[in-house]
Amino acid sequence: MIYFEIQKKLILDPKIWLVTGCAGFIGSNLVEELLKLNQKVIGLDNFSTGYQHNLEQIKRTVSLEQWRNFEFIEGDITDYEVCAQVTRGVDVVLHQAALGSVPRSLERPVDSNAANVSGFLNMLTAAKDNDVGRFVFASSSSVYGDSQELPKLEKNIGRLLSPYAVTKYVNELYMDVFYKSYRFESIGLRYFNVFGKRQSALGAYAAVMPKWIASMIKNQPVFIYGDGETSRDFTYIDNVVQANILAGTTKNPKAMSQSFNIAAGGRETLNNLYSSIRSHLNTSQSELIYKDFRQGDIRHSNANIDKAKELLGYMPTHNLEQGLIESIDWYVGNLSETYYEKQ
Repeated sequence: MIYFEIQKKLILDPKIWLVTGCAGFIGSNLVEELLKLNQKVIGLDNFSTGYQHNLEQIKRTVSLEQWRNFEFIEGDITDYEVCAQVTRGVDVVLHQAALGSVPRSLERPVDSNAANVSGFLNMLTAAKDNDVGRFVFASSSSVYGDSQELPKLEKNIGRLLSPYAVTKYVNELYMDVFYKSYRFESIGLRYFNVFGKRQSALGAYAAVMPKWIASMIKNQPVFIYGDGETSRDFTYIDNVVQANILAGTTKNPKAMSQSFNIAAGGRETLNNLYSSIRSHLNTSQSELIYKDFRQGDIRHSNANIDKAKELLGYMPTHNLEQGLIESIDWYVGNLSETYYEKQ
């Protein structure tokens, strides 16, 4: 597996990485993996959706020497001077900072645009101006919009269904323009329903997986929007971490200015997901309640990941079942953390 070889090379020849959104779900997992590979990591976050306890948990999982390789900067990507400061001397940027959630973008489109478009452009420009070697960013499967094609191919997208989808597609357009205009190397990763440890169950915009797990642990009702036959390509966090590091280190010129589906390549309905979580938790006390379909939601999502395999060497290590087992074990073991309710 190519990723194992890349890990060995990084340990022998460390790089300087910047992870934006480092206190969030995906960002904190990236920081943890990079520190365990003895990399120097700069983290940027404004704590709008990230948490200090995520950073504290990383500190407990790495050695003291590895933790000393981490520098945290509190700041906002909508401030260009902050972006210019944190990108100086950096080899690779892993840009995860954004305002996620389709429902949030429908309620607060201006905020979503400020963070996901203006903030993105600030980071991209600062990275270019400071001669960063590679810029990898979080795109989204939401860019497929109303496309009915299954599985999803990167070259085929439909009409966008939410402001969030628009912001992520604009990111990809900027990536292409910066490569054509400046030969600046960027890679976009279209995440498909990522889940795993440190994903928060807090708030109205929490993802379905942690919210359901938390609800079932506490014997509270579980809500499904629609008839439950909506399907998703649920992707465990370790697969996403692998993809980011592969994208940050690849020397394949064909991968530059490209967007890649990052998923497990599977498909599961919400009804089946509910049954699987309930079975793993060995509970039948949480009531299942169906609500109206949500505006902006894609009906079915399933990724073709051949392009990422071919050009990046991406090879998922976890399918839904494997990731679900690890996630549930982690949530059950972290009831004392603030992933379920504010203290």
